[in-house]
Amino acid sequence: MSAPRLFSCVLALSVLTVGACSVSTPPAAPAGGSATVRGSAGGEGSETGTGTDTSADPGADPSADPAVSPTGSPNPGVLTAEAYKGELDTRYKTMLAAINALAGARNVRMLNQRVERAEEALSGAADALAALAPPVEVRTQHDAYVASLRSFATELGSTVGKVAEQDLCTSSAVLSDLGDQLKTLDEAGESLQGAGDYPADVVEVKAAGKKTRRLGNGAFIRRSTLNGRSSLQIHNGGSRDAVVTVVKGGSKAFSVYVRKKSKFRVRGVRDGSYKIYFTHGVDWDGKTRAFTRQCSFERFQKTVKFKTTYTATQILWHDWRITLHSISGGNARTANVDPEKFPS
Repeated sequence: MSAPRLFSCVLALSVLTVGACSVSTPPAAPAGGSATVRGSAGGEGSETGTGTDTSADPGADPSADPAVSPTGSPNPGVLTAEAYKGELDTRYKTMLAAINALAGARNVRMLNQRVERAEEALSGAADALAALAPPVEVRTQHDAYVASLRSFATELGSTVGKVAEQDLCTSSAVLSDLGDQLKTLDEAGESLQGAGDYPADVVEVKAAGKKTRRLGNGAFIRRSTLNGRSSLQIHNGGSRDAVVTVVKGGSKAFSVYVRKKSKFRVRGVRDGSYKIYFTHGVDWDGKTRAFTRQCSFERFQKTVKFKTTYTATQILWHDWRITLHSISGGNARTANVDPEKFPS
């Protein structure tokens, strides 16, 4: 018998450093006078004899060592090593938790929220640490660490938009996109930590290189018993690979991978009413069962019914054909699906 058709109309979605204490330079000696005071053990006011020169060393700079005031006492603005460790430790725990939470996001919505939180955590930490005067011996490492925190936070701000547009869809894709900044932050943290066992190594995750993984056309990701008479032909004429998931009641009947510009027919579909979902994207992650980049999530609004009819002389059944791209004369409407509710 001729097969009914189901056509979709799918549109592709696609250091600021606070100085310890500034010291004003003493006013110059009056012109014509002398900064040298001479005295004599032999008599008051005598110009003879050996004296002691108490004048300031013209080559000395009282501000050369920010940890020491002109009187020789410690400058109260510079933190001790222990105080500095305490300041770092407070921010360290917050940043470490935020980055690890980002890496553990399980869906697009969760990923978007956690990227935002990580950006806030690192940006706030950079501002707080920039206002500190660290011990003199780690000043260089401190400045590099603060600069790398700012750079990473800035990139996270840009990443928020990429996740919102679903250009980046998994935590692995986000980490890969941030690979250079993540490496720089890791190196800066290790350098500061190595300079005095300071808690600064906040990067525990590793970013893999950008990938474009694909399954073979017609590869089943999930499959229940297929011993019926009906079939479902899938045509993916779009520019991205797709995964079609067919659901009967509350159970997933099957999920099949269909490459871009390709077709595949699923045979043996059993009788029943089915809902058809599909996701497009780039780089299929088999572990998370999701595309890592350029993902979209949709479903056909119409339920598809497969039915076998037996008569005295023949057996009749339904075959369906769906397209996952816009075509002229398409008769099936689609709707976007919340990624959290997409059957994976």
